[in-house]
Amino acid sequence: MSRLPAPENPGVVEGDEDPSKSSSLEIQQPELQKRKGITFVSSISKDEPEVTRRELWAYYLYYNGDNGVGPNGYSLTLFQLWATAAGYDRAQGPGSSCTASSDCVLPWGNGVKAVASVVLVANGVMTFIFTTIGSAADYGSFGRWLLLVITCICWGAQFASVSLTSPSRWGAAMALYMIGFISYGATLVFYAAVFPRLARNTHHSRALRASYEAGEIDHEVYETEESLEKNRISNISTAHSNIGYIATLCLNLSLLLPLTNNPKVNNYVIVLTNGYWVLTGIWWFIFQQPRPGPPLPKGEHYLTVGWKQIWAALKQYKKLPYTFTYIFAFFLLADGLNTTGTLVLICQNDKFSFSFLQNTYLGLAQAITSTASTFGFWYIQKYWKISTKKMFVVTNVVTILIPLWGMIGIWTNTIGYHNVWEFWFYNVIFGIFQAPYYAFSQTMMAELTPPGFDNMGRMLYRRSLITVEIIGWEDQPTIGIIGLGAMGKMYAMLFAKAGWKKIHVCDRPENYEIIREWCSSNIPNVQVSKDGHAVARSSDFMIYSVEAEFIGRVVKEYGPSTKMGAVVSGQTSVKAPEKEAFEKFLPQDAHIISIHSLHGPTVSTVGQPLIIINHRGSADALSLVENLLRSFRSRYVYLSYEEHDLVTANTQAVTHAAFLRYFTNFSRNAHSDAYS
Repeated sequence: MSRLPAPENPGVVEGDEDPSKSSSLEIQQPELQKRKGITFVSSISKDEPEVTRRELWAYYLYYNGDNGVGPNGYSLTLFQLWATAAGYDRAQGPGSSCTASSDCVLPWGNGVKAVASVVLVANGVMTFIFTTIGSAADYGSFGRWLLLVITCICWGAQFASVSLTSPSRWGAAMALYMIGFISYGATLVFYAAVFPRLARNTHHSRALRASYEAGEIDHEVYETEESLEKNRISNISTAHSNIGYIATLCLNLSLLLPLTNNPKVNNYVIVLTNGYWVLTGIWWFIFQQPRPGPPLPKGEHYLTVGWKQIWAALKQYKKLPYTFTYIFAFFLLADGLNTTGTLVLICQNDKFSFSFLQNTYLGLAQAITSTASTFGFWYIQKYWKISTKKMFVVTNVVTILIPLWGMIGIWTNTIGYHNVWEFWFYNVIFGIFQAPYYAFSQTMMAELTPPGFDNMGRMLYRRSLITVEIIGWEDQPTIGIIGLGAMGKMYAMLFAKAGWKKIHVCDRPENYEIIREWCSSNIPNVQVSKDGHAVARSSDFMIYSVEAEFIGRVVKEYGPSTKMGAVVSGQTSVKAPEKEAFEKFLPQDAHIISIHSLHGPTVSTVGQPLIIINHRGSADALSLVENLLRSFRSRYVYLSYEEHDLVTANTQAVTHAAFLRYFTNFSRNAHSDAYS
């Protein structure tokens, strides 16, 4: 099966883009206020086509052929075979022959380099390329066409391997192996990036989302069922990779057994393997439906935007140290697994004298156990409703044990990938635990990745910060809400569900007991205060959720108690009184970044427009607001106070006109019916 991890380049949301391009509000927006820096805005369109059965099967079949047998297995064996044959024993000097136990080296620049080291050069090159082009594939249709191009490059490199027939061509073998291996890895990256877009557009996913937005199911049920749907597709696709792995290996035996003594049989096998991938993979490019990402930000280039995202992410380290530790550990795990697989295969090739036939038998052992374990783990998860994270942790334990076993071989020849049985054991264990690893890691990344930025893979904010348990409790900002009406309660519940632990709320003093009782029943971890002074003094981010006609009086009373450097927001539908109150009564060091959810408290926030008004806030303050609100999964629309009131006034006028016309027609029809 495919052994490479999903993409390993993190990105963040920061900077500059016209927000109107990421909003699907069907109203004319005035020119929006500008922000400094680069904005990496995640955006999904509700117009994305629903996944068809034919498209989904084409997706599965691509992975069926893209199983890694050729570029990640046979090509390495062929390259290592000719490189070893062309090399010499370092101890005995040029002209000597390499043996299984000798330190085999090749001419490299002005010196020499071990064959194993030459093989690993491709890994470093691949990481650089992925970082450069990985995130660029999120924009427009670039990723779709890039997958086609790199797939064709990989196919070409594999077919060209038919010319590698002697040790003198080890240099060409190295070049073709690197091209094939890197392009193969890139196909997995961009194939995996398609997965979240498919998973959220299946018929079942759309039905779940519709039920959630209609209030028919709660948030926990929606998250659980959506995750299971993602795992269903991920496990089926991973199983297809394993089934393709088995089919390819069995097909290759039809050449390896009868043509054992043919010196070109290895070349024929690579061509046959590649032909199988072409036959199964071509259908994806025929039946894939367009689901483009957001446009590339103005002034940016596809080859540099990925590195800028990494730089932007690194600047966020001090704000989210635990998040970065998690992402960095994930990167090390994925990269370590990839490198471990390559190293074990190098040892395996040495042990079995570069035999394609023996590697095929070992591959079959891995493929059969991989297929069984993929379905087995999926059944266990589905039956007991186990979270993806817990299933992933189980596979990670074995992922760590595999290289630890090899390390033992540094100090002893008894175990540590020195014996034939160990390679059989490795392939079986790899099949049982690592096949589910790829399935669950794909789902984990789909859940970590904000919709619309699926190629970033290792995103900083885990679908923004929905699971903030990885951030230390003491490092979380305090969220304050003054006014626990319907919208205030909705905000408090959403923040609590997202995992924020320090939420302070209040309403009018006479409502203290009522609010405290309600909170104890619905969000018990929320701290209820008797008045707004306690909330204002303690909150890093505070929302005034009161009616526009009362905003001036409330801010006048509690505004002077605002915590130094806090971010203050208002959730009023008319912003002019709010702006006047904030400017008049808030301390000068307070950041004013107002918000407005353009929907009622009974409507799901998912996909709904959320106005953000950065009236007087720093870039860090704006980033805090965006990250706190990202768990709402709303669409951000950036306006000024004046633009907000103009847009809402126009919207209300159109709505009132529509209702007036409706009731006028209703009255006429009723009058006509009365006299008919």
